[in-house]
Amino acid sequence: MKSIYFFLTVCFLSASTIYAQKFENLALTPPMGWNSWNTFECEGVNETVIREMADALVEKGMKDVGYEYIVIDDCWQIGRDENGYIIVDKEKFPSGIKVLADYVHSKGLKFGIYSDAGTMTCARRPGSKGFEYKDAETYAKWGVDYLKYDWCFTEGQDAKSSYKLMRDALYKAGRPIVFSMCEWGENKPWEWAENVGHLWRTTLDIDMNGRYDGNVNGNLFGWSDLVDMQVGLEKYAGPGHWNDPDMLAVGNNDMPINEARAHFSMWAMLAAPLMAGNDLRNMSFSDQEILTNEELIAINQDALGKQGFKIVDLGNFEVWQKPLSNGDMAICLFNREIKNTKYQVNWSQMNIKDFSGAYTIKNLWQNKVIGTTDTNFLIEVPARDVVVFRLTK
Repeated sequence: MKSIYFFLTVCFLSASTIYAQKFENLALTPPMGWNSWNTFECEGVNETVIREMADALVEKGMKDVGYEYIVIDDCWQIGRDENGYIIVDKEKFPSGIKVLADYVHSKGLKFGIYSDAGTMTCARRPGSKGFEYKDAETYAKWGVDYLKYDWCFTEGQDAKSSYKLMRDALYKAGRPIVFSMCEWGENKPWEWAENVGHLWRTTLDIDMNGRYDGNVNGNLFGWSDLVDMQVGLEKYAGPGHWNDPDMLAVGNNDMPINEARAHFSMWAMLAAPLMAGNDLRNMSFSDQEILTNEELIAINQDALGKQGFKIVDLGNFEVWQKPLSNGDMAICLFNREIKNTKYQVNWSQMNIKDFSGAYTIKNLWQNKVIGTTDTNFLIEVPARDVVVFRLTK
């Protein structure tokens, strides 16, 4: 009898271990792609838009530099059938999600979808609470590669339990799916979610209009405010588990080019997911150049997987460092002033971690080698803009 009890106990523990995990070897660098919400929200999203965004992502050269996920955010779902399975909004997606996912895959891209840990999504569509395993099974059958999982209408729920439950459901469904936790940082997921999700939101939402700073209605932050909220979180990020300060706002509401460049650069320095949210079909040439800058993308996608950190803080002027593979490093001069600022670059006095010997300096936005760290110099950084250097031995 004891041997039978022991055998059953081992089987139970083994089964629990099998399902109590996330898919490994996914998101080894920060995910790159496009999400529908910032431009189309609920009213504007439909299957034609998603197809055209997939087409544009390829045509505009974004796929060539690493963007791969096309993610439908909220408002694709309308109800549940008698067996509890999710029903697609046929007015918006008459061909169904599986056909749409197949189209995205045919472009050499990956397909993402959205749900919520609560009873309803943020747009009051059906949430996944109580239906986690059915939804995960459905996503696997549709060919989903990425799940953004929100946190609206979760009164009384425990975040750790709720996100672990969907993690386990995804794993049981058997299809490797990147799990993007959108819990807004309320329960400090960076402290506990490394084995739950592949990325987790650290903040409330970015202002989709691309504002530089400030807070709208208590839940929309300017992108520079979100940068401040990442300070000190760098130790929690790495391959397969990333801090997420929300989607990019480059290309939204005519964001000035200097701010767009600074915003994109700081997301690169932070090893943040690069999820565009603009209308790719008609973005400006300057926005396209920013979003496809291979030098900055290489900083973001560096295999070492280190999140950048602040090394100099002069109030409205900061210097950030990001360690890179092979002993390289990125240094970003971030001018938060509304006027140009001159800064004396003195390499030995900038608190650069693990700095030794001479490095070759490349100005990444100018795509030009400018010398070595044997020489100090005075530089002028434009208002609300950046200068980003790559230092190479």
